[in-house]
Amino acid sequence: MRHFSVELEQLQQMLLQMGGLVESAIHRSVRSFTERDQNLANQVLQDEERINRMEIEIDKFGTRLLLLNQPMARDLRFITAGLKINTDLERMGDLAVNIAERSLSLMSSPTIKPMIDMPRMASLVESMVLRSLDAFVKGDEPTAQEVLVSDDEVDHLRDSIYKELVDFMQKDPSTVQRAVDLIFVARDLERIADHATNIAEDVVYLVKGVDVRHRGVAETAEP
Repeated sequence: MRHFSVELEQLQQMLLQMGGLVESAIHRSVRSFTERDQNLANQVLQDEERINRMEIEIDKFGTRLLLLNQPMARDLRFITAGLKINTDLERMGDLAVNIAERSLSLMSSPTIKPMIDMPRMASLVESMVLRSLDAFVKGDEPTAQEVLVSDDEVDHLRDSIYKELVDFMQKDPSTVQRAVDLIFVARDLERIADHATNIAEDVVYLVKGVDVRHRGVAETAEP
């Protein structure tokens, strides 16, 4: 049993390492976009393979723990949640690559104009990722609930950005390609927030044994 506990700790450390890689990729992709920094964008593209390799390693390790130990109760919830979180992290990494690629595409074109909501959205999404992983490490259900609430604000900011960019395109057709790229960046940020929300839901499940997917925050208390 002691050996199994050590392996569970190893799984958590692997997930933390994966989370750190993905957090860095998201941060660099956002900075490459806001600061028009080609080096940061290229670093995100280079790190993609490392993130993909780690996803495979974690998946194999977690699956082996399930098969060899037949865990019960919280240990079973921890491993299954960890495997789901691993998948969400890898997809966040893919979305960071998308943002970096859009950033590279936009660097050769003049900016449309500073948009207040895009940096706010990026900052909120990064905060959600950090808080969801922190909640997982600490088994902190209240912080996970905060992440669930933040998702609605991200959706609101996305809608605001979409509306502003559509207005740009209607007034000046020459901005269409740049506006479309920005719409895709906003969409990718919103999807990263969705994956952070998934992790927060997994934390609630891990801590309380309650599946809160497709339910409102107010409904997440245990019966």
